[in-house]
Amino acid sequence: MTGVTFGDELLAITVLWGFVFIYAVMASMDFGAGFWSMVYINKEKTNATNIANRYLSPTWEVSNVFIVALVVAIYSFFPGAAYSLGTILLIPGSLILLLLSIRSAFLVFSHNAEKYRRLLVYISGISGILIPGLLMAVLPISHGDYVVFNGDRQYLLLGKLFTSPHAYAFIGFAITSSLFLSSLWLADYSKASEEDQAYDVYRRDAVMIGPISLVMAFLIMLTMKGEANWLYIKMMKDFPLLVGSILCFIIAGIALIMRDKKGVKGMPRLAVVAITAQYLVASYVYGKAHLPYIVYPEVTIQTGFTDPNSFRAVFIVYIVGFAILFPGFIYFWSLFMKDKRYLRQKS
Repeated sequence: MTGVTFGDELLAITVLWGFVFIYAVMASMDFGAGFWSMVYINKEKTNATNIANRYLSPTWEVSNVFIVALVVAIYSFFPGAAYSLGTILLIPGSLILLLLSIRSAFLVFSHNAEKYRRLLVYISGISGILIPGLLMAVLPISHGDYVVFNGDRQYLLLGKLFTSPHAYAFIGFAITSSLFLSSLWLADYSKASEEDQAYDVYRRDAVMIGPISLVMAFLIMLTMKGEANWLYIKMMKDFPLLVGSILCFIIAGIALIMRDKKGVKGMPRLAVVAITAQYLVASYVYGKAHLPYIVYPEVTIQTGFTDPNSFRAVFIVYIVGFAILFPGFIYFWSLFMKDKRYLRQKS
């Protein structure tokens, strides 16, 4: 199958990809903030660790909502594909869950066991930054080169996966993107909190890591041409959108070095919006090119789709649920970014 028409399957995969995008952005900020909290724990004068911890507290809980929604959506909308994904991702998924458990436990303990706080922060920070890399490794697995289909059974070629430049390009992109996105958000948050030293630190980090994440994106395309040429060709059909994605990155870079109305160097809020738009456009191009495959070439959105009547019932439940939750998320973030007492607390 080379194409897909609009229908229930496409609507379901669009909802699923929306959950993936939202979680990817929020988790990147979450995991990256934990890493920055670790990096600056010995530099108390900048207040950078305190800023990262204040940011971690609410985002950690909210991001977990979307990973639960993502897993439930996979099993609800594509139960046929869930079996293949569960088999193929058994080992990578187990590693991700293990790191998530370690990171979450040590993050909580670091706020209660003052004697071992630094050690616990280091462990949670390092484990946290490894999680995006393993999560991103799922994407090259779905390209098909690392999966063997033998009738109803599937096998993941772990040795081939972890010796592939293509997989490491995705892992490198995930880690640098997490650090880049989180430093951007923390710069914006520091500026709103009027923490000038922390703002300078995080703006500097964003300026340094941003170009590295862009280089990793180019490496993904370069290695994709050799290892998943079918996907590369389809993505190149939307080349103007990829150029638009790069332009969004350039806008963000300019925003970080220009001065605002008060003469302060950098406009992090504009940079955050531009980078979010960049990732949205790039993920759209990638997701569109990936259709109709969930795992190339055997598992498609048609072969893995649930019963249409069941889908419509579940889809209505999702619509009602998010109609209730979404205003709450908006209100939550408005309080988080505008409450002056929370923004300017010193400890």
